[in-house]
Amino acid sequence: MTKVMFWVQHLLGIGHLKRAATLSLALSKAGFDVHLVSGGGPVQELRLEGLTLHQLPHVRAVDVFFKDLRNSDDLPIDDEWRDRRKQATLNLFNDLAPDALLTELFPFGRRQFRFEMEPLLSLARSQGVYVACSVRDILVENPKPERTLEMLERVERFYDRVFVHGDPDFVPFGETFPQASHIAEKLGYTGYVAEPVIESTTNDGHGEVIVSAGGGAVSEDLLKAAILARPLTAAAADMRWRVLCGANVPQSLIDELQSQAGSNMIVERGRKDFPSLLGRAALSISQAGYNTIIDILQAKIPSVVVPYAGGLESEQTLRAGRLAEMGIVQMVKEDELSPEALARAIDRALQQALPGIQAVRTNGGPETARLLASDLEKHR
Repeated sequence: MTKVMFWVQHLLGIGHLKRAATLSLALSKAGFDVHLVSGGGPVQELRLEGLTLHQLPHVRAVDVFFKDLRNSDDLPIDDEWRDRRKQATLNLFNDLAPDALLTELFPFGRRQFRFEMEPLLSLARSQGVYVACSVRDILVENPKPERTLEMLERVERFYDRVFVHGDPDFVPFGETFPQASHIAEKLGYTGYVAEPVIESTTNDGHGEVIVSAGGGAVSEDLLKAAILARPLTAAAADMRWRVLCGANVPQSLIDELQSQAGSNMIVERGRKDFPSLLGRAALSISQAGYNTIIDILQAKIPSVVVPYAGGLESEQTLRAGRLAEMGIVQMVKEDELSPEALARAIDRALQQALPGIQAVRTNGGPETARLLASDLEKHR
């Protein structure tokens, strides 16, 4: 059985890890022996059926610019920690002896981990192991042009393939990576990666307004605004609302939201059956992260999105803006978020007829497996 080592590092939210886990499930279903290697903190709601998860010494970001990185003891990482982390990754690679190495986002992001990734990639190359990058549709806008050239040089030196989990007819990779034409022969568009739907054992979600914000690390303003917006809406005030708080939302905030919630409003932790809930819902209110947007497209329901734009983040705003132009979502910019603005967007969304949103490809998992199998056949 072909063995795959899939490295992923989440720092603030959990979107990168969830997408990597979804891809790993698709690869496993296609017959690969997948070892998911995570450098971020454990996530309880992760789906790992049939996968092997390896936990590296984990690290998280405590600021939106990803400058302050803390270890599991909540201490800033130092050179000693970096060396232990690097050795743990290299030892795992040697123990697994994979046929293929996949790196999530790197070299297009996670530059802080080059102390670990460059030795890992060099080791893989020295052993003739196939190397691919797994990257979402849109990169964060980089204010330093030299960083783009650095990314290009690493792709050319280390990588056999770049799997772009998007649709070029929606957002071409070159729109946020100006050097894409130089690696055109290595780019493989897979379509968007959609999480398989787990059917609920209840009827939860039916006709409801579902409020969500991914892992929840930067969700407080949206969750609070949504609760205050409910009585201001003309179309949704009498519906049942379900507010889902991600893994990174502190219990103190959940308690506060529950105390503010009115009748027929449920505040609870995020759920593994989230895509299934959306499929039965009347409306989604969320941020505009990759995974959530794909869940919305799969559910084909009216949606209001408030793209996260903290720090240097531009990816959610671009994706949400494109969907708003197509008439698929109603968008409220983060710096314009208020209960009143959210209520107006909710009413617009519920009164708007949705266009045909099936045009965006969402077969990213199976297509990645197909491309990887084809590449490895040639690589051998």
